[in-house]
Order: sequence, then structure tokens, then C-alpha cells
Amino acid sequence: MNVIGISGWSGNGKTTLLTRLIPVLLERGYTVSSIKHAHHKFDIDTPGKDSYRHREAGAQEVLISSSSRWALMHENRDGKEASLDELLQKMAPVDILLIEGFKSEDFPKIEVWRAESGTSPRMTSDQSVIAIATPDLTLKAPVPVLNLNDENSVADFIVQYFNLEATTHETAG
Repeated sequence: MNVIGISGWSGNGKTTLLTRLIPVLLERGYTVSSIKHAHHKFDIDTPGKDSYRHREAGAQEVLISSSSRWALMHENRDGKEASLDELLQKMAPVDILLIEGFKSEDFPKIEVWRAESGTSPRMTSDQSVIAIATPDLTLKAPVPVLNLNDENSVADFIVQYFNLEATTHETAG
């Protein structure tokens, strides 16, 4: 799989870029999945529901399924967070796997950065940053500068980075 991260400090627009980028890549005929890292405890289940009760009773994993989706919940009862490599093994193969977060892991990333965030870009200290997406197109950077407000140009960069061939959907019309 072609794995690329969308990383950066909180509040810089990672999720916004991802939610605009995914449909662009899909329209070009690529299959896309994502992994999102959370820095806090989260729950995708609802207290009182059967699946929640299964987990509360001690089940290590609970898979819930319906006609519209399925989700596998795995409890980290030992408190050890899964590594990105372990999580990648759980994903079905796709053309492009977008990862939000995991900024300390070593894989190619597009950093999302806004000057008004008051943070410093990580591109100078993180060798895995291969481009920076920012609204400031005059930014001097050791990596390509992408327009954060143009998801098509970010998609172009990803497709070129991975040398992906044009799909029949992309060339038709």
C-alpha cells in the first residue's frame, strides 16, 4: 500500500484537508482508506448497548456488524498502544492509505501548517516530512510547498510521489 501521512500540530487543518482530499482521490479512481490517531481515550460504542456490555464484561475484541458497516473494537487492556505497523496489518489493501497523526513515526508525511497557529513547522526537524501544505505559498522550505486550500494540487503531489498510473476513471471523459 502507498502510505502517506497528513501531520502537524493540532488546529492547523489536518482533518479539514483529509476530508477534502479523500473525495478528490476517489473521483480519480483510487481506493482510499485512513487511519486516525487519537491522543485521548475515545469510545465508538454507546453505554448500555449490547456491544458495549460485551466489552465491559471483559471481551478482548468485539466485532459489531450491520448491513451498512462493521467495526472491530479491540481493548488495550495492558495499556500498550498498538504501533502504526501493527495497525497497518489490520487494514485491507487500497491504493492510498492516508494517516492523520502519528507525527513521531517514520513514514512519508505532508505537514499541514498555518503561521497563525503560533507553532513552528516540524519539517526542519522531521526528515519524514516530504512536503508542507500551507496557505503561505511564499514560505521558504526545504521541501515542496503545497497550497493547503487546493486539495487537487495536494492530490497531484501524492499521485506523482507514488508514481501512480492514471486510472481508467481518470482518463475517461
